[in-house]
Amino acid sequence: MSDPFEDSFEDLLDDPEPVEEPAPNKPRKKSNRGGCLLNMLSGILVTSTIVVGLVFAIIYINPQAMINPLPPTTLPALVLTNTPTPTPKGVLPPTWTPTSSPTPMPTDTPQPTDTPQPTHTPVPTADIESGTTFKLQDGSPSYEVNVHHPDAACAWLGIGGQVFDKEGAPVPGILIEAGGTLGEIDVTGLTLSGMAPNYGEGGYEITLHNTPLTSENAIWIQLLDQANLPLTEKIYFQTFDSCDSNLIRINFVQAN
Repeated sequence: MSDPFEDSFEDLLDDPEPVEEPAPNKPRKKSNRGGCLLNMLSGILVTSTIVVGLVFAIIYINPQAMINPLPPTTLPALVLTNTPTPTPKGVLPPTWTPTSSPTPMPTDTPQPTDTPQPTHTPVPTADIESGTTFKLQDGSPSYEVNVHHPDAACAWLGIGGQVFDKEGAPVPGILIEAGGTLGEIDVTGLTLSGMAPNYGEGGYEITLHNTPLTSENAIWIQLLDQANLPLTEKIYFQTFDSCDSNLIRINFVQAN
């Protein structure tokens, strides 16, 4: 009969060592990188908000702080100066002592003399008999350079001359009228012989325009007596656009 202990020992010798089976691999956890990035950005945003709030508060409390990029302009300090008090004229200082001054001796005051006033010599009225008429003197009209208005020079156009009686003596006091048109410009003029002594004792002058213009028998001249009755017909004449012919000289002589 076999020994059971030996059988068990032999069985143990025959059986190999138990082999441990490897543990199953555990699944690895995935890293949450996206969440970390969002947390970091949130932290930066919160921190920036706090910093901006602090900067705003500092600038609000002290606008002149160095961190303010647009500090307000600092007004210059006022410098007080002594303002002189004006001393009213005519007020004497309290220590002023009047002193005697020599009394001026009276002097002879010259009496005002009468200053002669300029007198106006009236032009005598012409003593013209009823029915008297005048006509153009030979050579009238003539065209000349304006020698009586050198300051105006060419900026003048007019007529001038004299009135004579049968013996060739000047006749002042004759009414002389001019009229007509220069283009679209109406021309009118009225004067007395003797009013322009630079032409002679019976001289007259009427300005027509401030520049020479050409016209063809559009301007007339006529002599009248003191009752505005005609002593001549309306005599028409030409004008020229020339500085050498801006004075039209027209003389009249008594016809009867």
